[in-house]
Amino acid sequence: MTKDRLIYLPLGGAGEIGMNLYVYGYGPRDKERLIVVDLGVAFPDMDTTPGVDLIFPDIAWLTDRRNQIEGIFITHAHEDHIGALGHLWAKLGAPVYTRNFTSKIAIRKLEENGQTGKIVNVVSSWPDITKVGPFEVSYIPVSHSIPESSALVIDTPKGRLIHSGDFKLDENPVVGEAFDYQLWQKVCSSGVRAFICDSTNVFSDNDGHSESEVGPEIRELIEKCSEMVVATTFASNVARIKSIAEAAEEAGRSVCLMGRAMKRMIEVSLETGVLSDFPKLISPEEAKTVPKRNLLLIVTGSQGERRAASAQLANGKYQGMTLSSGDLFLFSSKTIPGNERGVIKIMNQLSEKGVDVVDDSSGKYHVSGHANRPEISKIHDIVSPQFLLPMHGEHRHLREHVKLGETKGISGLLATNGMMVDLSGNQLKVVEHIDTGRVYLDGTSKIGALDGIVRDRIKLAINGLVIVNIIIDENDEMLGEPWCEIRGLADYGQSDCNLIDVLEEDLSQHIGRSSVSLIQDDDKLEKEIKRITQQTTLAEIGKKPEVSIIISRLS
Repeated sequence: MTKDRLIYLPLGGAGEIGMNLYVYGYGPRDKERLIVVDLGVAFPDMDTTPGVDLIFPDIAWLTDRRNQIEGIFITHAHEDHIGALGHLWAKLGAPVYTRNFTSKIAIRKLEENGQTGKIVNVVSSWPDITKVGPFEVSYIPVSHSIPESSALVIDTPKGRLIHSGDFKLDENPVVGEAFDYQLWQKVCSSGVRAFICDSTNVFSDNDGHSESEVGPEIRELIEKCSEMVVATTFASNVARIKSIAEAAEEAGRSVCLMGRAMKRMIEVSLETGVLSDFPKLISPEEAKTVPKRNLLLIVTGSQGERRAASAQLANGKYQGMTLSSGDLFLFSSKTIPGNERGVIKIMNQLSEKGVDVVDDSSGKYHVSGHANRPEISKIHDIVSPQFLLPMHGEHRHLREHVKLGETKGISGLLATNGMMVDLSGNQLKVVEHIDTGRVYLDGTSKIGALDGIVRDRIKLAINGLVIVNIIIDENDEMLGEPWCEIRGLADYGQSDCNLIDVLEEDLSQHIGRSSVSLIQDDDKLEKEIKRITQQTTLAEIGKKPEVSIIISRLS
């Protein structure tokens, strides 16, 4: 008789913040029935992934087991949990389950990528149950920075698992559901085998603040400004957008939303009943007619995105609106690590215009959507699991989270992407290591992180490029002189001569002295041209460039 086992396998989001993808399985080894939790993306940066549009987890392991997947469960509609759905679903083919608000975002992402939204199943929260294969899955509402965020209760033949999703213990979140202590205690009273828990803010020792505390502080800030106020936050943070809009309305200002993503989130929130009311909005055309002291703009681009409304305003004008001395610009958001350069650039551009810039450094105008350490400790007490598996965090976050669990006598395991954990026995154990990686969306193509394309792009950016053209006639002699083009390199070097002239002279002399056998062998000739080109460029400007060689032969 084959022994069934219960497994947990993170393929994204464990050892990093973002790109969440978790797999749970039950059944005989290598034949487990599987469910997938979240399909998220990470975002590129110019230092490590220049030119890349989005970063996906590598789903090769899942694709090979496509027929074993019972369903895909999305915990909430943040990009790092849902952003890859439209791009990767076709390779998995399983039905998708979400709550109502998230379903609208999921359907849109699928349809934008040529898929049908009909595979999205809208489910209700606890106590409703979705049965798929050997699993029974329920959604438990949690408070977070986007509506209808949920943890998952996953009942299996080996016991109950709880996957926290992103959460905080906010009892007054302004928009969305409050954290319900009694419900959580009820759900966990029958015993929890393993708690798979968010680790993002495990190093934040302060008690978490409620979203409801932000609005009054923003209103006070607005009332002190005698000119126009512009505020930016995450487009998905519907509660914050509402807090800002209500503060503006209370301060006697008209409100204008700018940015497609933000307008879409508010539309979906109203459509699904997540928002029952929202301050009256005016259009950008109407905003141009309102006195500055009576106007507040809520705009996209809190993370320095160069095409978003914030960057456009910092550069000059957006939809007819401009900023000037005395205006106030509020960043009601936390800068995600890696985005600092873009955000600081916008702040400096605004400052050059005489605009007063306020960020979240005071702690008054932004609260995190993730539980801080004291809240994580509280939920440990509520869930009281047999095992703890930290997720949604870098390695140091996961390690610290394991330590926190150990102080309460909870046995934990640090499992990063690719580590398959057997949850069946009386202790957690890693039973297999799966190759994991990243896939880049580069324009319309999906390329592997190890394909060399991005690596070559980085080399070109660092080293520059020399293009060498030569023509060989039918007598195996060079026709004319070599000619060169350079990209990303200084025009003049140590000899005070034009670099192209120096390169062409050196190449001409070396090739002219080369043997016939070398001239006849394209591979050897290319190697020699590359060597000479890099040697000359290094001597002239101290750089060893990439070299592209074009050899044309006349027959």
